[in-house]
Amino acid sequence: MISKISRPTLSRRHIAWAMSIAVAIGALLASWPAAQQNSDGRLNKIIEQFESGEAALANDHWRITSLEHNPFLVDDLEAFLNELEEEDAARPRLTPIVRIPHEADQDFHHVVKQILDAGAMGIVLPQVRTADEVTKLVRAMRYPPQRGAKFPEPRGRRGWGPTAATRVWNVTADEYARKADVWPLNPDGELLAIAMVETREIVENIDEILQVPGLGGVLIGPSDLSLSLGVGTPAANPTAPEVEEAIQTVGDACKRHNALCGIYTRSDVEARGEQGFSLFPIPAY
Repeated sequence: MISKISRPTLSRRHIAWAMSIAVAIGALLASWPAAQQNSDGRLNKIIEQFESGEAALANDHWRITSLEHNPFLVDDLEAFLNELEEEDAARPRLTPIVRIPHEADQDFHHVVKQILDAGAMGIVLPQVRTADEVTKLVRAMRYPPQRGAKFPEPRGRRGWGPTAATRVWNVTADEYARKADVWPLNPDGELLAIAMVETREIVENIDEILQVPGLGGVLIGPSDLSLSLGVGTPAANPTAPEVEEAIQTVGDACKRHNALCGIYTRSDVEARGEQGFSLFPIPAY
């Protein structure tokens, strides 16, 4: 009789014990930092979207701050980056990209360093014409190669000081050093070197430029491109047939090289996607 009573009693105790363990584990997982749960995940949402074959949309996946024509937006940039500092977050809510005020033929190394140290995940370089200018951007964004580096060239020249960036990315200094490299040259890199397509010369050199090691992608600025092509009215004329022809030329090249390609205008995402575009800095329809 005792054994018949004790077995169900022990069974209830085991069930209660198992339930308490399950509750404790659930609470532990719920409180475990998201960064720990997703430590191997992609931080840059633009790269993640591209690798998944999807478009990267402004305000859904990323945001661009342009300092080229708005040099007084530095405070806005800093405020935006501070907003991305979410405790225990796996990655920034939106991938921060910055278009610098310097043009490709100027000395922009110091500006790139400062913006990356602040936490940006990509640099957009205006008025690009040549492959050498793109290589200069890549070098400015990379740290010098350390012993055993898999991708030592183009050799980086960026100095160390990413205190704010480690907070925005929510990573340690060593993790930042490993991830703060240019994609797709380094498949694990989270930085994007992006060349603006707004000159006649970059369209003519697009195949060569898309093959520069470390270039993450290109972004077309139809207004400046129209002026460079000489089809303004005389102001910018981004809908001119010659501009659309150049856009198609760049899109075709991006498809040939499987390259990230964007366009700086309100766009039909599906239609532009068929042309080879997947990066949209202006909210699209």
